[in-house]
Amino acid sequence: MSEALRVEGLVKHFPIRKGLLQRQHGAVRAVDGVDFTVAAGETMSLVGESGCGKSTTGRTVARLLEPTAGRIWLGDTDFTALGPAELRTRRRDIQIMFQDPYSSLSPRMTVADIVAEPLRVQGLYGRGGRGRVDELLDLVGLRPEHAHRYPHEFSGGQRQRIGLARALALEPKVLILDEPVSALDVSVQAQVVNQLQDLQQRLDLTYVFISHNLSVVKHISDQVAVMYLGVIVERGPRDEIYRSPQHPYTKALLSAVPLPDPELRGTRDRITLTGDVPSVSNPPSGCRFRTRCWKAQDICATEQPPLLDRAGDGHVTACHFPENVSPAPLAEPASGRH
Repeated sequence: MSEALRVEGLVKHFPIRKGLLQRQHGAVRAVDGVDFTVAAGETMSLVGESGCGKSTTGRTVARLLEPTAGRIWLGDTDFTALGPAELRTRRRDIQIMFQDPYSSLSPRMTVADIVAEPLRVQGLYGRGGRGRVDELLDLVGLRPEHAHRYPHEFSGGQRQRIGLARALALEPKVLILDEPVSALDVSVQAQVVNQLQDLQQRLDLTYVFISHNLSVVKHISDQVAVMYLGVIVERGPRDEIYRSPQHPYTKALLSAVPLPDPELRGTRDRITLTGDVPSVSNPPSGCRFRTRCWKAQDICATEQPPLLDRAGDGHVTACHFPENVSPAPLAEPASGRH
């Protein structure tokens, strides 16, 4: 299966400036070396607590934010190497759907103008743009008569469909979905997620799905990457991540997911993380999770654990003492790292 998106060593730091001369005094290390690959037609989910860097990763991949370092590949194209003119054209291939349906749509624009905006920016509206708007509204489950209304006349779920229609206007290959259902009621969440899956099949779309809702992630994902404090601590096939989490942080997150079967509730131990999340401007040495980890030992403070595929099945973990894995093989991969 071909690669639709590949991210290599992605870094995004925000400078901290102080004083009258606004000199830089450190940086917020929002994304600090992220790698992942998404196959064409599949969904990669980025999960983690608020502030872990997943939304910044999504916006940087779409180049709404310029990366501090690293490479982003769209197919065979180095997306990070494109100049302004080339970037404007290639933006058609990667679009983003934002989290908040109430602030991501201009209240002064009609639905038709909102959906048509990408077509106008790319100079494509003159070629049947009005018909394309009606087609897009129908595609996301809205009616043509909705085109002349304003966002405040719609529910949250309908507004998110408008945002989805706008994101699909240029027929992208990759869609960044930044917490697309977090502001919606549970019943509406299911409708939007089911529609996203249907559109993925019909339009051969590739998704980067950003969420903290692990129940939704389990439903929609092919691959899952768990982020903590700007880095990926575990990544692998969805079923492997949920069946056998190897990083203590992943295990803690999954322990909080409600069980759908009432008879099974209370049979699983909830892992409560202690301590505050460290500052992203001054992360801990070694393993970033060590200040909240019940398994941390001396090596965790001095050596940053690399992402290792211990079983050779694509399930990689950055932990010196992973769950569900014998500690014996750890010495070999660690010593062989360059």
